[in-house]
Amino acid sequence: MKKLTEQIQTADWKSEKHVPVIEAPDKVKADEIFRATVTLGKEVAHPNKTEHHIRWITLYYQEEGGKFAREVAHVQFNAHGESAEGPDTGPVYTHHEATASLKISKPGMLYALAYCNIHGLWQSEKAIAVS
Repeated sequence: MKKLTEQIQTADWKSEKHVPVIEAPDKVKADEIFRATVTLGKEVAHPNKTEHHIRWITLYYQEEGGKFAREVAHVQFNAHGESAEGPDTGPVYTHHEATASLKISKPGMLYALAYCNIHGLWQSEKAIAVS
């Protein structure tokens, strides 16, 4: 059986709808709050239906030279058109986008991990410099 880390997929978000896209500054000032937004389907739309959807996104930060990544935010998406009348007939759909405000004191890497209920785990990363 594969280890969980062997099941995390990556690809170019410009051609793969499951890859999380991290939008954040390339460089921030030490200890100054900035925003990081993670979305999916930026170039190729991801479905948001009862039978096929993004369940959650988690954002991590690992400082340069640090031992492990720290969880910054976890956003779960729970409404995908479900209702008693059947799939995709409900009154609400959550959109797979999450924004976190954070501050860092050292350069490092932001990692985003997203889970599709059909296609599993997908990861991306973005380096953040500090001045």
